[in-house]
Amino acid sequence: MSESCQKTVRELVDGAYRSEYGRVLATLIRLCGDFDLAEDAVHDAFRAALEQWPREGVPANVRSWLVSTAKFKAIDAIRKRSKIDGSLDLIEEPVAESHDEEVGSAVRDDDLRLIFTCCHPALSQESRMALTLKEVCGLTTEEVARAFLTSPPTVAQRIVRAKSKIREARIPYRVPSQEDLPDRLETVLQVVYLLFNEGYAASSGDSLTRAELSGEAIRLARLIRDLLPDPEVTGLLALMLLQESRRTARSDGNGDIVLLEDQDRSLWNRAQIAEGLVLTRSALASGRFGPYSIQAAIASIHAQGGEREATDWPQIVGWYDLLMTASPSPVVELNRAVAVSMARGPAEGLAELETLLADGSLDGYYLAHAARADMLRRLGKSAESLEAYRRAYELSRLEPERRFLRRRIDEIMARENFVESLVDPAAARSTDC
Repeated sequence: MSESCQKTVRELVDGAYRSEYGRVLATLIRLCGDFDLAEDAVHDAFRAALEQWPREGVPANVRSWLVSTAKFKAIDAIRKRSKIDGSLDLIEEPVAESHDEEVGSAVRDDDLRLIFTCCHPALSQESRMALTLKEVCGLTTEEVARAFLTSPPTVAQRIVRAKSKIREARIPYRVPSQEDLPDRLETVLQVVYLLFNEGYAASSGDSLTRAELSGEAIRLARLIRDLLPDPEVTGLLALMLLQESRRTARSDGNGDIVLLEDQDRSLWNRAQIAEGLVLTRSALASGRFGPYSIQAAIASIHAQGGEREATDWPQIVGWYDLLMTASPSPVVELNRAVAVSMARGPAEGLAELETLLADGSLDGYYLAHAARADMLRRLGKSAESLEAYRRAYELSRLEPERRFLRRRIDEIMARENFVESLVDPAAARSTDC
């Protein structure tokens, strides 16, 4: 096979991994009853795809092929491990199941089983979320660690402990009863939103967004809403659709960031906006809404504003006041300060942000320093703004964000005729300390 054909197959396998890994893994865990065995078998199936598809061609039903191959890889692993026939009963019988069933409604059930198994209340909150993001959502240990602002070894230990707890406590692999659902819903929604955020605004890498992750989060939210039409599930789905509607406009042809105020709003996905607005109204009308529905209300104001000047910033501040009551956090306070700067001017927003930064809780959060830099820039305080932009640059791990911050730094230095040039803001920061 030519090099170009091999490259094409590699791209197809990579695409299948991004789109199918979680669903194939969910099915294998149901069949095997063992997280580690299933995970190894699925990875073996993708390796087999790299070897076999160049020779045999890409199968018509990729997911079915991966499930079937992974099952036989699991059987081989059990044979080598145990050397006894009894243990094979766990998965040999399902091998004969119809592939049509596996790639249809059974897959939907497997997704939900895995989500709710990982979010079982017998596990600690941290372990539930780490395990679900890793096993259901397919994030790497490093990506999960960034989501929790902790270290990869800490996350790895949480995942190991969670798997052991599921195995030792014989936690059933099933969707819980209607009465048990509310005990797990909060964690499930947190996990889905963390997954969406990693797709909507990647924490590191070369690309601003990861469409496969945000798309998977929206898909999972739809499944959960079918199972449990709670107002907050509706609110979360609305929020994600409204944010996702802006994806195309959020970066230019070079992959550089386009700020909300500068976006071409004709590029926004009107179908997603329309659905999001209907869902938002439904969630708010229930009178039992919470943080996700409030954030959806904020997103709906942006979605309905024809131009930047038409955005109702005072109303957004009011919604943030309500969000601070429902779900207070430093990040919510940061977002509220930004909204205040737009509604009442950068001086008032900066005063609130300075108070927030004083306690140190957001010192390592680059967006806090980027927001402060922008407010200082708007106030004409160039030297302080430059320092804040440098701090944000030092903390950012996403290349499009770093390019944006570099441009801001260079603009200030050129306008103010500063002598030094930007070589490494991180190094400049170290000499300033």
